[in-house]
Amino acid sequence: MGAAPVWSVDPRTGKPREQVAVEATAEEVDRAVRAAHAALPALADRTVRAALLRTAAGLLDEAGEHVIEAADAETALGPARLTGELARTTAQLRAFADVVDEGAFLDIRIDHADQDRTPPWPDLRRWKIPLGVVAVYSASNFPLAFSVPGGDTASALAAGCPVVVKAHPDHPATSELCASVLRRAARQVGLPEDVVVLVHGFDAGVELVRHPLVAAAGFTGSVRGGRALFDAAVARPTPIPFHGELGSLNPVVITEAAAAERAEAIGTGLAGSMTLGEGQFCTKPGFVLAPAGDVGDRLLKSLTAAVSETEPGVMLDHRMRDAFVAGVAERAALDGVEAPVTPGPGGDHTVSAGFLTVPAQHLAAEGPHDLLLEECFGPVTVVARYTEQDEITGVLSRLPGNLTATLHAVDDDPEAAALLAALTPLAGRVLVNGWPTGVAVAPAQHHGGPYPASTSTSTSVGTTAIERWLRPVTYQSAPPALLPPELRDDNPLGLPRRVDGRQERLES
Repeated sequence: MGAAPVWSVDPRTGKPREQVAVEATAEEVDRAVRAAHAALPALADRTVRAALLRTAAGLLDEAGEHVIEAADAETALGPARLTGELARTTAQLRAFADVVDEGAFLDIRIDHADQDRTPPWPDLRRWKIPLGVVAVYSASNFPLAFSVPGGDTASALAAGCPVVVKAHPDHPATSELCASVLRRAARQVGLPEDVVVLVHGFDAGVELVRHPLVAAAGFTGSVRGGRALFDAAVARPTPIPFHGELGSLNPVVITEAAAAERAEAIGTGLAGSMTLGEGQFCTKPGFVLAPAGDVGDRLLKSLTAAVSETEPGVMLDHRMRDAFVAGVAERAALDGVEAPVTPGPGGDHTVSAGFLTVPAQHLAAEGPHDLLLEECFGPVTVVARYTEQDEITGVLSRLPGNLTATLHAVDDDPEAAALLAALTPLAGRVLVNGWPTGVAVAPAQHHGGPYPASTSTSTSVGTTAIERWLRPVTYQSAPPALLPPELRDDNPLGLPRRVDGRQERLES
């Protein structure tokens, strides 16, 4: 029996477009990982790594028209959205090239021998080295920025780790195109093209995380799929780090004072955030605590008007569409739940946005309404209406971990500080008077959170994402001739370092 074909499918019609690959067998996964592992020494030169990242960004920009066309055909995300995503993707690659050039990510620390201490210190020199081959699992909802050329790949290559990417089945042609661009970039800077290798297929993904030469993994996707791979990663004879971004409800708390001050603006903003990209952002606000009473009614009136104006849209694939339709129907059938704008099917291939409301008291204790506290992927949010402040903290205490949590308050709001403190343990990014969709690629960014938002304390966005693919090593009493240049006293590479507890001052 031959290998299963991999088809590119048009989500606007549900029809196959073309066969672009076949699913990788266990033997092919083994060859892919071994080829990537053989390329590991070639990535040791930081200058070449930086050149690879910048060259890849440039080639992606040059191929932009074809990349966007391929991605739109497979995801229906639209040229405007994908043009922005491509710009974000190439900016990430260039940002990590700058990180590699600067060298602070190596976290170099030198403590010279000190015989006067009790007990005496030997000479100690610490830095960080790449883990090895990294397995990257592409996301469905970001075919560029969180897939083959995305943040996991960029940060792993920046760390000096070759990458084997498991393509997402929703955009295999886009994945093949982007992988070919990255491999061409490698050839242009004199690296083996197998610093990036692509495989397809569910079974290939399982084989990949189990391969003994895979040293770490990065995943963006569902709780179910991510947890299965996480369990496989830690059950190996030699467990490996698994940095998974799984699911998130992204709760929002709106104080009564905030609703009284700007109900219409909050309602409109919520509608824009929860319907953005057909509600398929990992940071979509999926659960909102809003006041009952007149000010809450004003907010819901604004939300109703804005959501009602949203046109039906196409989701990433028909499986997700069917799950959305079933999920919102099950939630809407719960006692006390109302649908001011009914979410559900918009046509044979589309969905309509909507939102549900429920009294917050229905969520005070474990029961069937707990379904409302689970992520529903697609253009829907749940608005739980509270009558007392204690209902807010009571519901928040029952929420799982999240990527984001948001507070809408006013400057002199007496409840704001306590609510912010209640939200902080729930998420990796806490917003005030904003909306969580949109994750800036900035040094201070954190995109992760308590489980099930992610399986580690690391971030998948921002320059500190490189830390996931490194491990520290200390050399003790090593002769200078045996030390890498980065750890020698004369600092020939001019890297930022801490020496004897102080930040070393570099010559300008």
